[in-house]
Amino acid sequence: MTLLSEIEGSGELIESGYVVYSPEAKQRLLRVNPHTIETFNLTSCEVAREMALGALYDSTANVAVATTGILGPEDVDGIPAGTVCFAWAFQSNQGRSLFSHKHRFFDTRCQVQLQAAEYALKHLPDFHRRALAGERG
Repeated sequence: MTLLSEIEGSGELIESGYVVYSPEAKQRLLRVNPHTIETFNLTSCEVAREMALGALYDSTANVAVATTGILGPEDVDGIPAGTVCFAWAFQSNQGRSLFSHKHRFFDTRCQVQLQAAEYALKHLPDFHRRALAGERG
């Protein structure tokens, strides 16, 4: 969110943003199903997908991007440090499109966070084109 808001005029395009770390916050604020967390872990494409859809739920926005991951420096629950799961959700008159991807970054915690934000934004136009073409993901 911070990276995107650095672009002049972007405030006219951004409705809101969420920073949620705990499973409880993901459930309460973004409607992530506890069963999804228990089954797939917090760092999973399944959780990222539910986060993105949850961000659209009470919103007038038509795009949501969600990330969840292990920035490092230590592995957590067998998930390697630098693993980040992404989801891109799009709402249109034709319905919803939802895409997700997992990627591993190799750098410091701070750099992984920056690289993940850049990765999410870099892939947004491609997934948007695919959503406009009718792909549901």
